[in-house]
Amino acid sequence: MSKIVYTIVPHDGGWAYKLTDVFSESFPTRDIALAAAKAAAAEQQVGGDDEEISFQDQTGAWHFEHADGGDRPEAVVEDRYLNAAQQ
Repeated sequence: MSKIVYTIVPHDGGWAYKLTDVFSESFPTRDIALAAAKAAAAEQQVGGDDEEISFQDQTGAWHFEHADGGDRPEAVVEDRYLNAAQQ
């Protein structure tokens, strides 16, 4: 199982959550950004239906795979600013 980490960060005059190098919208407070990140992480845990998928790679070759709808990543939220905000 893969793991994805949402991180709470200051952003654009407010707070946001970040996944790798991608930021969410800005929120006015850290608490609101944290709640939004937790909601996004929870949605990552929701499985779907099994599907047959196809995609074309950079060389033009087509690939066909079965995607297990229950194969969901572990999603966590890290708030490194939590302790700093409480001090």
